[in-house]
Amino acid sequence: MSNKPIWALSATELIKKTKNNELSATEVTSAYLEHIKKVNPELNAIVDDMSAEATKRAEILDRATIAGEPKGRLFGVPVTIKINVDQKGYATSNGVTALKNLIADSNAPIVDHLMNAGAIFVGRTNTPEFSFRADTENPLYGRTNNPWGKHLSPGGSSGGASSAVMAGMCALAHGNDIGGSLRFPSVATGTVTLKPGLGRVPAWNSSQTNERGILAQSMSVQGLITRSASDLQLAMPEIIQADLRDPFHVPMPWDTSQLSKNSRKVALCFETPGFKTSPEIIKGLRIAADALSNVGFDVKEVTPPLLEETAKTGYSALLGEVQALLGEDIRKSGSEKIQMIFDEYFRQFEPYDGKKLLTAMAERTRYAREWALFMDEYPLIISNLMPTSFFYPDRDAEGKAGVTEVLGAALWSYSMNFIGHPAGIVPTHIANTTAGAVPIAIQIIGQRWREDMVVAALIAIEEHCGTFYEKLWKQLGWLNYTNCS
Repeated sequence: MSNKPIWALSATELIKKTKNNELSATEVTSAYLEHIKKVNPELNAIVDDMSAEATKRAEILDRATIAGEPKGRLFGVPVTIKINVDQKGYATSNGVTALKNLIADSNAPIVDHLMNAGAIFVGRTNTPEFSFRADTENPLYGRTNNPWGKHLSPGGSSGGASSAVMAGMCALAHGNDIGGSLRFPSVATGTVTLKPGLGRVPAWNSSQTNERGILAQSMSVQGLITRSASDLQLAMPEIIQADLRDPFHVPMPWDTSQLSKNSRKVALCFETPGFKTSPEIIKGLRIAADALSNVGFDVKEVTPPLLEETAKTGYSALLGEVQALLGEDIRKSGSEKIQMIFDEYFRQFEPYDGKKLLTAMAERTRYAREWALFMDEYPLIISNLMPTSFFYPDRDAEGKAGVTEVLGAALWSYSMNFIGHPAGIVPTHIANTTAGAVPIAIQIIGQRWREDMVVAALIAIEEHCGTFYEKLWKQLGWLNYTNCS
């Protein structure tokens, strides 16, 4: 596939070519910026244009290379940053009109780490208001569309990131996840992601006037959405680097050498308590199980501990914190739609306060202990993220039924945020529906601090199933080369 357009190259493929001086940073950046001009107007994934800055940085990197300076691990790789994270000179708007002029005076740690590795920022991506929906739309920038078609939400809250990377506008897309905000968009678009565990990627915004609530600190993580699992393997070691601005960062190395005696055992979990798992999701889970079995993993169907209790307690605790610390801002600055959605969140998940909140925080340790003991025997878990295929835009704005389908059923999502385990998403197949093609993906959960094992499993499944971005691009007629996977 040597005749791939430059913009169609994965991060891993780009690095091979820039390392061998087959491509310069300027050539890569120019190709990606031209592609953005063609496809972004329809998708509205990138909402802050960084083309001028990207071009200048590429020229600087190329001059440094000519002068003999070493190339970083991500030299010349086009990257987007989500608009809820500080990037010097740009607004950390978080999709809220009232924050459109909140200009950051410094970079968040993940931005600095990507820059230090040689990445080039080509734009900033859309998010829903307050980054608290599984869909992506806001009054400031409008709706982001899914490259697969308008019959599918792009997911949220990192919906701009997922659409951008799947549409070839960047090779790596930054996002974050407090209850599924990396993973929902990845499922929606057929991309790959890793929600790191607690403390693995340093986080801080200088633009914030107060420290985040303790649950936001414990549950929210920074990460990347990519087109292939190998790109996660390439980039993750860079973004886990230490930064003293996050005093609770865990300086664990990216190291697969220390594996437990049970490291090849995998738990296969079909069920989501209170919800029926659809046939397409069951098919995806079986595909993933077969993929891992084929490369030597011992996969066994089991029932995990305390899933429903862990998830619901965690989300009620988080919403209690949100209501106490952000409730006034949501009422003051949020749209009528986001206020309606939050009202339904609060009805379905009782926001804990006072003694209930303190008790939930204490019980968090018990849940984490039970899961740690379970995962000592099964270091990896295959599960769904949600028990049905992905939903259409604005489904979460359709009252009780909509919020239940979108968020209420996603027990396997926010439970992992509450106890701090890493979790990745990888697509397994495409479901053809009357509305159009729908990517189907599964989740891989790992032990605390073992993001490397999760990514290894994602790679094994991807090698079995193939990547999905070229399937989409071929369907859209974007590519004129043959032998697409």
